[in-house]
Amino acid sequence: MAKNFIEDIAFGAQGSTYADSSSSAITPPTNNVYVAIYMLTDTVFTNTGLVAESATGSINTEGIGAGANGKVVDSVVFQAGTIIYGRWTSIDMTSGSVIAYVGN
Repeated sequence: MAKNFIEDIAFGAQGSTYADSSSSAITPPTNNVYVAIYMLTDTVFTNTGLVAESATGSINTEGIGAGANGKVVDSVVFQAGTIIYGRWTSIDMTSGSVIAYVGN
């Protein structure tokens, strides 16, 4: 049976990291990115705290994400229970706590 990386990511088989606003910025293991972020509590990212692998590919605090007319998310409150998907190389929060899931 072939390995299913989508299932691995969905079930956290490639790893995860817990962080809160008292933590330093978190980064995934070498040659990986964070592919999903689950907000355990209401969460706000610092003004450079949601760094996408590509500023034009995923919502982030340095660019508008994919498409046109998107907004930078440096002051957005993500409600507890929200999951966002993308490809991030660093995560840092002003407030809140998250579990970030690793993918490649």
